[in-house]
Amino acid sequence: MSRFLRIGLFSICLVVLMSLVSITDVKAQGPLTEILRRMDGNNKSLQSLKADLTMDKFNSQLGIHDPPNIGSTSYLPKTASHAMYVRIDWDKPVQEKVSVMGDNYELWQLRLNQVIYGKTKQAANGAAAGNALGFVSMSRAQLNANYEVIYLGDEKLSSGTDTFHLQLTPKTKTSYKSAELWVDVDGMPRQAKIIENNNDTTTVLLANIQKNVTLNASIFKLPYDPKKVKRIAG
Repeated sequence: MSRFLRIGLFSICLVVLMSLVSITDVKAQGPLTEILRRMDGNNKSLQSLKADLTMDKFNSQLGIHDPPNIGSTSYLPKTASHAMYVRIDWDKPVQEKVSVMGDNYELWQLRLNQVIYGKTKQAANGAAAGNALGFVSMSRAQLNANYEVIYLGDEKLSSGTDTFHLQLTPKTKTSYKSAELWVDVDGMPRQAKIIENNNDTTTVLLANIQKNVTLNASIFKLPYDPKKVKRIAG
């Protein structure tokens, strides 16, 4: 699988973490009602976020894990004055930087000295591995219409964080089978997993989360020299 499709799978997971916090209209019973209430409260209070990231890709056919991607992210939610901004800085195993600003994305591959760019909707339609970046443009109503949400129980993450474990199953056919989400007691999503139709998985863990820190919008513009890199339409 190409590095670009791997980033696409990551983007699904990340935007699951960012966007699904606003689900409130799902019919729920028992603990799920309270979990969704906390998630909605967290979403309404979240003005910005910084966190460390780890992405794990598992090949079910070979039974092996790829080397984990390790990096960090910065996030500003959509407001009346600006679109949603996401920046991802991968440090290992290779250096790559991703920026999503509203409907536009860029993926800067430093080793190859090239930038892949385009519209998020086009990326979603063009990436076979799970509709890359597709969740970025989804509204709350679309999420509610597209998923069945089930509470699977309480679970402690590898980081030691106590979480509620949720399963999200698409109501219509997609290029992946289902998603799972781990939410902490404050309603903050900490980990997401995408299960593909062939049972391969991509899991993203957020750690060292800093909420409502000051972020300058300029950091979401990748600092490459357009005269010195090759730009490729995605």
